[in-house]
Amino acid sequence: ERADYAKEILGIADAWEYTRGSSEVVVAVIDTGVDYTHPDLVDNMWVNERARAGSFGVDDDGNGYVDDVYGYDFNSNRPNAFDDNKHGTHCAGIIGASQNGFGTYGVSPKVRIMPVKFLSATGSGSTDAAIRSVNYAVDNGAQVLSLSWGGGWRSELLNQALQRAVQKGVLVVAAAGNEASDNDSFASYPANYPNVIAVASTDEGDALSSFSNYGQTQVQIAAPGSRIYSTLPGGQYGNLSGTSMATPQVSGALALALSLDRGLSRVSLERKLCDTSRKILLSETVCGRMDVAALIRSVAQD
Repeated sequence: ERADYAKEILGIADAWEYTRGSSEVVVAVIDTGVDYTHPDLVDNMWVNERARAGSFGVDDDGNGYVDDVYGYDFNSNRPNAFDDNKHGTHCAGIIGASQNGFGTYGVSPKVRIMPVKFLSATGSGSTDAAIRSVNYAVDNGAQVLSLSWGGGWRSELLNQALQRAVQKGVLVVAAAGNEASDNDSFASYPANYPNVIAVASTDEGDALSSFSNYGQTQVQIAAPGSRIYSTLPGGQYGNLSGTSMATPQVSGALALALSLDRGLSRVSLERKLCDTSRKILLSETVCGRMDVAALIRSVAQD
């Protein structure tokens, strides 16, 4: 199994002294879909068991979607969020690739990843599809939403969908953006919506990645996002860079924390994430750079 430098920087081995995650915790990857047949992801996929056991062409669980065994594709309005790009699969592996002796492993190698697709093969998607994706994830039990995308104008309807998630105790994590821009001055969405944990990207040297957006008041936290090794469709692996890669590091860490204490409230977990972070990059972020070992230790000591 190959790791990248991020595992060491974040203190993953120390965090795993307490927990490696739990299949009770569901993280929705709202993205280009996920290759749910990938050998490093297949064991950790969220599966809609009632849809799988039910009849073809029937909405067996009454959730409004037919045959949605592996999530839903809101880009094409069809069941199963299969990745025809690569972005979503890479994000999913960072969160929860299995620790199985080959490939790589995620921050939380025992987790459930719910694939929800609204971005096309070329990586574009509508705000309407994004809203339906958020609502689907929340209504089907996701506790963390991982949003490695951005762009477009502020949408009050998307904001409402995200605030509904937050009010239900769901943690919403979003990429700060890759324009090397200040989100305090030029808002980037969904990162800049209220109660969203916006994530900047750092590199091997713990510096802000050259491409990363930042914001002393609007970007909560930084995590490694430059040259991150993870899963790619078709059983493949490779390095990608972006605040898109930093975001699932945070989503995975929150999933680890929830696996230790399912009763932890959104507000207290967000506070712990901030309090335990390394106090660097404080002119670029609110909290500094995430420290997973310190976060999990703090949750364990409660």
